[in-house]
Formats: sequence, structure tokens, C-alpha cells
Amino acid sequence: MDFTGVYHKTSEQLSYALDENRLIINLKTGYDVKQVFLIYGDPYEAGILGGNEKWTGERSEIVYKKRLRHQLWWTTTVVPPYKRCKYYFELHTEEETWYYFEDGFLTEEQVNMPGRLLQYFIVPWMNPADVNRTPGWVNDTVWYQIFPDRFCNGTPEKKDPDVLPWQTGPVTNMERYGGNLEGVRRKLPYLQELGITGIYFNPLMEAETNHKYDTTDYTKIDPAFGDGQIMAQLVSEAHDRAIRVIVDAVFNHCGRKFGPWLDVLKKGRESRYAEWFMIQDWSDIRKHENTRDGRFYSFAFADWMPKLNTNNEEVIDYFCGVCADWIRKYDIDGIRFDVGNEVSHYFLKRIRQYLKAIKPDLYLLGEIWHDASQWLAGDEYDSVMNYPLMSGIHDFFLDNSMGKEEFEFMVNRCYTMYMQQNNNVLFNLLDSHDTERLMNRFHDLDMFYQQLAILFTLPGSPCIYYGTEIAMEGGFDPDCRRCMPWDEIGTEENQERISQMKALIRLRKTEEACRSPHFHFPNRYENRRCVEYIKIDSQDRRIQVVLNCSPEALSVGEGGEVLFARQFADGVLKPKGTLVRRL
Repeated sequence: MDFTGVYHKTSEQLSYALDENRLIINLKTGYDVKQVFLIYGDPYEAGILGGNEKWTGERSEIVYKKRLRHQLWWTTTVVPPYKRCKYYFELHTEEETWYYFEDGFLTEEQVNMPGRLLQYFIVPWMNPADVNRTPGWVNDTVWYQIFPDRFCNGTPEKKDPDVLPWQTGPVTNMERYGGNLEGVRRKLPYLQELGITGIYFNPLMEAETNHKYDTTDYTKIDPAFGDGQIMAQLVSEAHDRAIRVIVDAVFNHCGRKFGPWLDVLKKGRESRYAEWFMIQDWSDIRKHENTRDGRFYSFAFADWMPKLNTNNEEVIDYFCGVCADWIRKYDIDGIRFDVGNEVSHYFLKRIRQYLKAIKPDLYLLGEIWHDASQWLAGDEYDSVMNYPLMSGIHDFFLDNSMGKEEFEFMVNRCYTMYMQQNNNVLFNLLDSHDTERLMNRFHDLDMFYQQLAILFTLPGSPCIYYGTEIAMEGGFDPDCRRCMPWDEIGTEENQERISQMKALIRLRKTEEACRSPHFHFPNRYENRRCVEYIKIDSQDRRIQVVLNCSPEALSVGEGGEVLFARQFADGVLKPKGTLVRRL
């Protein structure tokens, strides 16, 4: 047996409580392992210390597994009646049987050796206070990301000399086009009709730039967008339409005109805010130049976005208060933490405890572009933006040398990094204000909808970036932040695209299987670029997703109820075709 491929520990995503009663146990092995059994039971079944009685446990086969590139991921769920569990694994290859304990591998003779002190895996107590809990409503949400300055100007009658006329086409980060909260409020009926049930706002608080990631005042809505009154009205009206609202929180860094930073620039180390920032060299902090010299830490090397010291108690108290005010004044439903992997774990643990006491189902979302498991233990974020999934989908469609197995490995990797409760509320996206727009990548509508079909049928919570419903184009930042072309929404072409988006959103909302965490890849079609996966709901109802990413037509049969399709007719899925059907 390939011992190096086997891995388990009673922590993180390998052994954890799904809720007060269910314990999920996962195991990694090499492909040489063909069968796995779990032997488990209560640690005290044979007495407090075992005595002369032999602890045996119940033997149950682990039947569910996912394929990773070099390993298998075996998973099972048990219900320990006393919320404690003691266990080990029985592993079978074609020719061998080994028993896997906390300290390694034993033969059957060693397991049964009289007097041997076996080191079992132990879950000592499934304490309800330690269960990783995520907001249940998020899995049912379809998000719509809005970059406020470019979405809609609801007050065009107000003439502002700094605001350019609304336009389509390329933009930079220098212009302001007048999008505001009143514009969003007026478009709530449009979003509701589209099927949107959640809005994610890029920063709304006062800042110098049009993107607002250089905060000047965390307690004030930027005047370019409106004020606290319109914000409260917008959220209230959104809630009346069953639309939740989350806002961006820029707590890793501030802008150069943030009051405490101005005080530091004026008074130096004598400022009462001196410890609010991470300053290394006080001799020249007023210098306007990138921070590669290390005089103070900043976001990237931008000297106009100094890094906040999120280890500092005053900073923690300040931002706890800021977020509490957002909740109380505006009744927001969630907070997205910008540069969420650079604020301290200490800060996140404190702010989560504080805010969840105010609003228990508040959604705490981190912007992390890589494996975020260390932030998802249940005491920091509820979820992260699922950029690994976005990147994996993009690369598969870009690289024709990748076979369907590569797609399977990628998806399985994304959903074995975290606990199931985190997977249920992952913020899945295909583009954002930080990336090239989805339509811009391939300039192909069929490939565009293939990727959207994946987004709306995988576990988590799907988000579309404003304009995606009309396949809006745009290059990398800042060109991905173009103005929403409202004057063109009514064209036949755009109405057809909106109709397609509505169909995908409706599919997501009406089919429980689309929202379910349960899926597998049957690989029934020989075509190496034909992706197929099955989603299964709580009633064992199944839908099939088939994507023909090859240049050849593929016969997939005519059975089942078609729920969404493109380039499909008479049982044949054409190149770049998409088929979602109930089996």
C-alpha cells in the first residue's frame, strides 16, 4: 500500500461536527486503496480506561469518495449518540489490508495483540458551542454585485461638474459617472424581476476615489452616493422585495485623508493614533512615494492606503463600533472584508463574536483568493469569495489540453478544502470588479453560458457581476468597471440574454439539487472534453449537467426533462453545448 498517500487527523476539514449531532469524517488515500471501513463507537463503551474488556466499535463501509489528482477523498457521516467518538480505519488494496490509527498503520495481528495500547482517533466531545455555524439563508441567495459609480445615476437632474455623461465603452479609474444609491433603489424592481435575492455593494463609505477603497470616513455614506437616509431606505425596500444586502468593509487599510492618519502625519509618534498603523521609520512618513522602503506598511506598496494595525485594541473597538452602526442604522445582512487575508486572526475572532451577538445570521465574507481553510474554522469568516473555483473553470475552458478528469479534480479540490457548512455558503463568482469580465475572456456566448451553468449548479451561493445578464464586456481593472448601458437594455439581443439569465436563476431557485452539496462525476461519455456531473437533492432526485467542450457533436440521448439547454436538439449536444436536465 502507498502509505504516503494516506492522511487523516481529528481537526480542520477532516473530522468535524456538521451540527450538534452529525460528525463528518474524511480520509485521504492513494488510488491503490479500493475499499475503506470505519470502525467507530463511544470511547467509554468498554469502560473508563478499558480494563480487561476489549473495545470493538461498529464497522461501517465508507462508500462515498471523490477523485483528486493524486488521491481519493473518502467521506462519511456518523451520529454518535453521546456526542463522543473513537475510531480507526480499515484499508483494503487489491492484495493487502491495513489498519490506520492515529500513530500509523498496523496489521491485523498487531491490532489484536493482547495488551497493546492502541492509539485511536478521538473526538472527545461535540460541544454545541464549537460547531461551525453559517447563515442558512445564504445558500438560497443569488447575488448581484454592484460597483456603485457605474451602475445607475438616479438623480441625473443634479448637475455635478465633476460627473461625466453616462456612456458605454472603456473607462479608467479617474472618471466619475454619477452612479448612486438612488439609482440602485430605482432599479430594485429590475433586480427582483431578474430573480436576484442579494446585492453585494463595493464600498459605500466616504473616500476620495471612485472605487472607494481608500476610506476617509467609515461612519458616513459617500456624498457622491447619497446619505444614511437613502441607504436605510434602499435596504428597507430591498428587504420588502426579499433581497438581502451586504457591504464592503475596508479594514486592512484606510485612505490618506482618514482622520487618525492625518493626525499621525501631523504629530508623528506623539499622535494618540500612532499605534493604529504599522510604521517602521518615523523619520520620513510624509514622503509621497511607494512604500518599498518599508517606512510603513500599506496595501501593496500604495503610500496613499496605509495599513491599519488590526492587532490594536482601539482599532478593534473602533471597527466593532463601525459595523454595529451599519447593522443598526441600515439593517445590512452581511459584510465583505476587503483584503480579508491580511487583517489579523485576532481581529476577526473578536469582531465576529461582537457582531454575531447583535445579528446572529449576519454573513461574514472574506476576500481571499487562495485556500482559506485557516479562516473558516467557525470563529472568523462564514465564507470566502471562491476565486479558486473561478480560476479553475476559466483555465479548463482556456486550455484544450485539459481533459474532463482535470475539471473533476479541480471541482473536487475546491469542495474538499473546507467544511460542508462553509461549502454551502461559498461566494461563487466568475468575474468581479477585480477581474476581466467573463464575456471578455472568450467572446463566445455559448462558452459564456456553459460557465454560467456551472456557477448556478454547484454548491455555494452564486454571484453575477452587474451587466453579466447582458454579457457585458470589459477588460481587466479598470475596464471591467464600465457603465451599465441602460439605454441598450431593451434591444432584442439584450432581452434574449436577460431571458437566458432568468432561466438559469429560476433553475437555481426552483431545483433543490442545484443548491445541494451532493454531486458526483459518472464519466459515462467517452469524449475527453465532455464534462458530466450529477447533482442530488435531499429526496434523492437528480439532475444531470452536461457540457460539450470539444469540437465534436455528442450523442447524449433524449431522456429526462430538459431544464436548460443550448446547442442541444434530438439527443445531440453540439460543440460548446450545454444541457441541464432532470433524470
